[in-house]
Amino acid sequence: MSFLQFLGLTEKSTPKRAEEDTLTMQAIISELSSLPQERARYLAAFAYILGRAAYADSKINAAETEKMKIIVNGLGHIPADQVELVVDIAKNQVKLFGGTENFLVSRRFREISTEEQRIELLDCVFAVSAADKSITVVEEGQARQISKELGLSHDKFILARSSYLEHLAAVKGLNKYRD
Repeated sequence: MSFLQFLGLTEKSTPKRAEEDTLTMQAIISELSSLPQERARYLAAFAYILGRAAYADSKINAAETEKMKIIVNGLGHIPADQVELVVDIAKNQVKLFGGTENFLVSRRFREISTEEQRIELLDCVFAVSAADKSITVVEEGQARQISKELGLSHDKFILARSSYLEHLAAVKGLNKYRD
């Protein structure tokens, strides 16, 4: 608490309002009008960050897209046509605005989620990256960056990554030289 807040000279902080969502999030939220606003906001940020993981290597393959759909469907419990639309918007927004929106969406997700939800997202980031049975060094780097932006510790990152070790391209490369 600041000294001014202690004296009652400033407004108490309030939860972030909808107008503080990024344009990317707003595009996805608008397609989720059947959901409560907070749930739509959460799902929009989650889907965008999954798209960011899928696009880490500058392309999104069919396996990554399918994994994104499965995850968004499981989280959102929304009709298949909405899942399709949310994933398509997230992928397109990442391709168009990734450089400027990535940190903003991650920061927004951090604001509206619990640590447990951020850990769940990181696990899903690895699941999307591993959808094609290989997590490249670039994809792992993107996952690490997302983890940092979400405020997760290095230990939490390592724990999430440990479930996907057999898919890490760097580990596969080492194993090839051992054989």
